[in-house]
Amino acid sequence: MNTFTRYILFLLASVSIIACSRKKDTFVNRNFHAVTAEYNILYNGQVAYEQGREEISQNYADNYWDLLPVERLAVDDKILLPDSVRNQNFGRAEEKAVKAIQKHSMQISGKERNPQMDEAYLLLGKSRYFDQRFVPALDAFNYILYRYPASNNITHARIWREKTNIRLGNEKLAVKNLKKILESSRLDKKDIADASASLAQAYVNLNHLDSAAVSLTKTAEFTAEDSEKGRYFYILGQLNNRLGKPAVANNFFDKVIDLKRKSPRIYYVNAYVQKARNYDLDSGDPQFLLNVLTELEQDRENRPYLDKIYFQLGEYYKNIDSLEIATAYYNKSLASPSSDIFLKSINYEILANLSFDAAEYQTAGKYYDSTLTYMSPELLEFRTIKKKRENLENVIRFERIAEETDSILMLADMSSDQLLEYFTKYTDTLKATAVKEMEAGELPVYTSGIGPRTNFPSAGVPPAGDITTGNAGNVFYFYNPIRVSKGAQEFIKTWGSRPLADNWRWSTRAMNQSTVNAQERLMEVNFDNDPVYDPLTYVSQVPKDEITLDSLVKQRNEAYYQLGIIYHENYREYALAAERFEFLLENDPEERFILPAKYNLYNIYGAQGRIRDQETMKMDILENYPDSRFAIFIKNPEAVTVSKNEPEILYQNLYKQFEEQEYSLVIEGGQELIDKYPGDPVIPKVELLIAQATARLYGLEAYTEALGKLASNYSQTEEGQKAQSLLNKGIPQLKTLEFSKDSLQNNYKLVYPVQADESEKETEIKNVITKAIAELGYGNLKVSVDIYDPAQKFIVVHGLTGKDRAQGFRELLLNNKNYKLDREAFVISSENYRIVQIKKNLRNFLELN
Repeated sequence: MNTFTRYILFLLASVSIIACSRKKDTFVNRNFHAVTAEYNILYNGQVAYEQGREEISQNYADNYWDLLPVERLAVDDKILLPDSVRNQNFGRAEEKAVKAIQKHSMQISGKERNPQMDEAYLLLGKSRYFDQRFVPALDAFNYILYRYPASNNITHARIWREKTNIRLGNEKLAVKNLKKILESSRLDKKDIADASASLAQAYVNLNHLDSAAVSLTKTAEFTAEDSEKGRYFYILGQLNNRLGKPAVANNFFDKVIDLKRKSPRIYYVNAYVQKARNYDLDSGDPQFLLNVLTELEQDRENRPYLDKIYFQLGEYYKNIDSLEIATAYYNKSLASPSSDIFLKSINYEILANLSFDAAEYQTAGKYYDSTLTYMSPELLEFRTIKKKRENLENVIRFERIAEETDSILMLADMSSDQLLEYFTKYTDTLKATAVKEMEAGELPVYTSGIGPRTNFPSAGVPPAGDITTGNAGNVFYFYNPIRVSKGAQEFIKTWGSRPLADNWRWSTRAMNQSTVNAQERLMEVNFDNDPVYDPLTYVSQVPKDEITLDSLVKQRNEAYYQLGIIYHENYREYALAAERFEFLLENDPEERFILPAKYNLYNIYGAQGRIRDQETMKMDILENYPDSRFAIFIKNPEAVTVSKNEPEILYQNLYKQFEEQEYSLVIEGGQELIDKYPGDPVIPKVELLIAQATARLYGLEAYTEALGKLASNYSQTEEGQKAQSLLNKGIPQLKTLEFSKDSLQNNYKLVYPVQADESEKETEIKNVITKAIAELGYGNLKVSVDIYDPAQKFIVVHGLTGKDRAQGFRELLLNNKNYKLDREAFVISSENYRIVQIKKNLRNFLELN
């Protein structure tokens, strides 16, 4: 290296060292820090910022069924931990902006000498804005306005400050400030477009839609990007639709369409959809609209948006009452690949409503389930649909029971030969399906010969769930046999047959797919040895014993009765209700169903105008049940209104008697109520109350018997299911109860038995004990009279904390001259007293003690 070169290098190094200083206001220092900040740190920060914007654009999903926001930014409520960011790109951009400020800011004599610092603060604020940290972003923009009033970015900072104010809910302040910005004469077109867009969003938030439309029109006029024009024109169409100006809205949708490929295709397709929704079929030509939608469907460029086009075709056919074709298009919309969750919920809701209107309530329930799956719980419509779905619960449940029991009883009526023929056809169908699957190179779903076994199919329905039924099946992969089966198929297709060994992908022992045909492996399934394909497997499962069949008949009849009531009273579906009641009466129902079913048919025939059938039913009731309340209702229809709430009132009276321990009266009165109002909805509640009263009087065995009767006769009601649950869980636990001899118990009772007819003696004993408690200062003790059985009562002293204390109190009552209570009594712990009352085994307790 020669001397000259060394001199030059030394000079450059010296200049660099001198220029690094941020305290010297020289030409070299200013430009060194400005250039370094702009072309190094801020450049990298700007690149990260643009990458973040691109990521937001790609991930953001617009809801075209609602008014689009002017700016594509989804604000969430997620709370971030300190020093964390939502988007790493914006975090990096912010980091670069802060670094540029820290290392290159030149604050000298209260003035910033580096002309790039306003750019750094602007990048800082915008990065925080898109990372949804709006308060820190506002600080950054305000700092620019405070520190750099002469900056050429001052207008940008003012606009971004108001954008941030809008995000913070300060729309009125933003409107005021944005108007001031737009009144300036020194704005370029981009500034006008940005300020007008922000002003439009503020007006939308304030629900001033007409003002928003004016501002957004100016935005569309001054923006230079066609993609933004397409969005703004589309929003203007939506705004005018909301303002009740469909013709003006269509003009803006036409402007979106005229942009064609200059704007994103999604705006183009949705503009056509919105125009179709605005089309007046009464005054316009329906064929013209159909042609437009058909052309959209056939355009290859529109394939990613077929879900929306099919939906609108469904709407078209629904509006002209071609419901079958409409349903097909709604289903095609659902079957099309789509990320539009809201559209899926709309499709399912419409299909649910169509099924509901057609009285296909089971199908409607499944569609409502799927609607709720795709709908946000925060929407008002969600609660409405959920309520509608809940109202269908009983219909779906009883229809399912009716179908299942009908099917089983139909099979039970077949002879052995008929059953064998029936299930042979069924298994032949299974085999044919399996063969087709194997020919396609797939594992058959129902097989035990190869691959994972499924459970035996029920009526040919696979056990996996279907999203349209609201049943997603098993979520865990290995709990869902069909998913496992499909996985095995894919493995064989991809890898061929592989041994279970380490390094199975690369092992030379592996049998390559090219040398082993997966289809040959699948053909190893042996149908003859698989019970799934053996008709006798199913024949053996058909019940034949009378007890099971009688139980099924009872379940079916109750389901038909309940369905008749629901269709009649809840949905006014008289044809369906009549069909259910008529079927019930033709199939030997229990006595409690006959008269209510006939009376309901009497009313239904009247509603249908079937006068002859109504008269026949009227004569039947009056001749065979002349003293029933239903006969009274027929003779005097006004008595229906008077007696409508009578069963419920009588039940409430019974319940009060139960609380007063008048258990014998409850049992007697309850039976009278059942005989008087057979089939009334209150009867299962009465039966449950009778069972509870029986338990109090006669103990566990009688209670078990009463619950069994309730569970059998009213199996589909809430009370019947509660009884069955008690029989399955509660009663077995109660039967295992045994007396405890634990001397450490600290809650005892002193019990004086009296006969049920010793009412005077009962009162005397209770008064003596109450008097003693009051006079002797035993305020913690209480007295009650408990029923033991129909012949005996207990006068019980509660609150004694030990066995010795209980015995001492008994001796005090016996020996004190003021009380002299000479009456047989016994001491018992609270736990053992409960067992005595449940099992009615006082004699066993006394023998043990």
